[in-house]
Amino acid sequence: MAKKIMVVDDDPQIISYLTTLFADNGYDVCSASDGEVALSVLEKERPDCITLDLEMPNEWGPRFYRKYSQKEEFKHTPVIVISGLDGHDQSIRKAVAAIRKPFEPEAVLTAVKKALGE
Repeated sequence: MAKKIMVVDDDPQIISYLTTLFADNGYDVCSASDGEVALSVLEKERPDCITLDLEMPNEWGPRFYRKYSQKEEFKHTPVIVISGLDGHDQSIRKAVAAIRKPFEPEAVLTAVKKALGE
């Protein structure tokens, strides 16, 4: 069974790009456009890994991370930060990787494989 990756980003072009990238590499994909929606998608889809933008409307990435990581069933779900913000690599200390926008697709795939232990 394919591993599932959840893309959380407020930019529809980034969601579309990452969704295609992951699907083309054999992963199942789900997505959410902000942290509020992301919690319900997370509970429904139960992804194996999350890529997370930091700066989004309604619910910032770090706040979404705090909320879901306090839940027992999700606290070990790996997160990869993908952001254009300065200091993005410091925002979520338990992130398995922090990738700066604009990003290279290979860097994202390498981080996902590492996060999933592949």
